[in-house]
Amino acid sequence: MINLSKELDSAKTIGISGHIRPDGDCIGSTMGLFLYIKKKRPDVTVRIFLEEPADIFNCIKNIDAIEDAKNCDEEFDVFFAVDCGKDRLGDAEKLFDSAKRTINIDHHISNPGTGDYNYVDPNASSASELVYDLLDKELIDEDIAKALYIGIIHDTGVFQYSNTSPKTLRTAAELVSFGFDFPKLIEETFYEKTYLQTQIMGRALLESMLIMDGRVAVSQVDKKMMDFYRVTSKDFEGIVNQLRNIKGVEVAVFMYETGTMEYKVSLRSGGVIDVAKIAGYFGGGGHVRAAGCNINGNFHDVVNNITAQIEAQYGSKK
Repeated sequence: MINLSKELDSAKTIGISGHIRPDGDCIGSTMGLFLYIKKKRPDVTVRIFLEEPADIFNCIKNIDAIEDAKNCDEEFDVFFAVDCGKDRLGDAEKLFDSAKRTINIDHHISNPGTGDYNYVDPNASSASELVYDLLDKELIDEDIAKALYIGIIHDTGVFQYSNTSPKTLRTAAELVSFGFDFPKLIEETFYEKTYLQTQIMGRALLESMLIMDGRVAVSQVDKKMMDFYRVTSKDFEGIVNQLRNIKGVEVAVFMYETGTMEYKVSLRSGGVIDVAKIAGYFGGGGHVRAAGCNINGNFHDVVNNITAQIEAQYGSKK
């Protein structure tokens, strides 16, 4: 495990970033780390770089400190890549590469560790759980705890996914002890949807299809539909999970158009199929039960390519 205090001791400038299209764990883990370092080392410059988070995360203290890495060319003493390898940092990858010392904190099995120092544990529920491991517990306060708790509930589906371990629950219990309103936090950041988000989910479910004898559910949202409903990728949270909840479905595939003949694909599995292997085949990554990738082609090309990989895994199990 990384000795975080030692790595921060001599640093005067510290940068933090996470993956493109940040989800709850990415935002919670990076913001938790950001708030902690600002408290532990008020004498240093700490900057955090992410794509703009969804409004549901405005409850996290100092969320407005998040910057766009596009126009930054600073050379940091220490730079953190959290919840991903450096290849998924987007515009912040250049800052990671130019830093004097790099630290990678992640829980994705597809990440071999891309920093000078790495804390990568595929058995952890979330990057937020790993960040918690590294912190001096006496310095954690309500704001830090709230950020990390948000990260954990988002990557565990509020403790219903198989990545939830006894250690995860003990960590969550410690965080809850700081006194924030955790039922409200779960409701407002995980379950609550805007009317537009509910509409686009309904449309995606309505136009979904079952293939491979009902074992696979597939749905897509194209640019035309996004423009009609005036939604962005931030509004698609929960669609792929809802597809996986269909009785008899072992793999859910949800994709949305990011450009001409380009799709962002999210995969969910009940565990029979390892979707991390499928995503990895197409240059993405993730976990056995939750993964993602980008694939070029039209909708039918993407479906055919993914189902070929699913079929190959079914065939290997016979």
